[in-house]
Amino acid sequence: MTSDDAQQFASDNYSGICPEAWAAMEAANRGHAPAYGEDAWTNRAADAFRALFETPCQVFFAFNGTAANALALASLCQSYHSVICADSAHVETDECGAPEFFSNGSKLLSVRTASGKLTPEAIRATATNRTDIHFPKPRVVTLTQPTETGQVYDLAELRAISSVCRELGLSLHMDGARFANACASLGCSPAEMTWQAGIDVLCFGGTKNGMHAGEAVLFFNAALAEDFGYRCKQAGQLASKMRFLAAPWVGMLESGAWLSHARHANACARGFAAAITDLPEVELMFPVQANGVFLRMPPDRMEALRRRGWRFYTFIGGGARFMFAWDADPARVEALIRDLRAVARDRAA
Repeated sequence: MTSDDAQQFASDNYSGICPEAWAAMEAANRGHAPAYGEDAWTNRAADAFRALFETPCQVFFAFNGTAANALALASLCQSYHSVICADSAHVETDECGAPEFFSNGSKLLSVRTASGKLTPEAIRATATNRTDIHFPKPRVVTLTQPTETGQVYDLAELRAISSVCRELGLSLHMDGARFANACASLGCSPAEMTWQAGIDVLCFGGTKNGMHAGEAVLFFNAALAEDFGYRCKQAGQLASKMRFLAAPWVGMLESGAWLSHARHANACARGFAAAITDLPEVELMFPVQANGVFLRMPPDRMEALRRRGWRFYTFIGGGARFMFAWDADPARVEALIRDLRAVARDRAA
């Protein structure tokens, strides 16, 4: 049985703050600093992003991913526009209408997908399905990288989507709540996976990567960032003590922890998947390409795992989702594997 404070794999949001982010926050806490982003820590974090992405992008900070996504999409839309997304995208299923709210009504056009991935063909079909004035005009495509099913768009897929977006006059936004895990999976540079592949705006997630809070919104086209600071202020996302949102990024980016932690999380997910897929009536629902593992298994086996103290979500398609955070403990992963094997034996008996 597990204790209440034992490490779980229901969500990478369960994890604490990583040492690199914690140390940077502690350093930022020494003395006073100017407010509202006029401090040295915020400037240093923005410069660290520009160095990492190898481009003079515009950088803004928000408290959480919902605000980052919603405000970024609102900056790309008018109220009579629409945003094309996968039907499983976080902006569609888990953000309580925030994109529509902050854009004053831009409609999300969700595309049915088997894997959570959009394709150029699906985007074209959705964007050109109706062109009359009675329908909200498609203006933006948003991708989740990695997807809600834990899969990663490779560089060729990103370039192909970007190409059709350019052809159709659509902006391209990336929801990168687990952006670091995607970079670790592909082994590519952040630049290659974003502006060099045609991404206009990225929401780079810090919370799931080991920070206490804070997402960065990066505009690779400066014209699209016009007045974005005002959007942040109006939405309650301009932190008065901004250095405490920015400083953890300094610790993460300058140390390389953003990537090393993601590599560890991905490795734990792959190890877990490899160790249990030989079990009867257990199968992977999707390829394991980042830090999430989705398993199809009988409901009574899920309940048996929960009785042993394990927490996990019943997610897309009724499967069991296990997420591996920056601090995933190999010993706890092994304990989960043992219990999954035990309930399989109990069922067989």
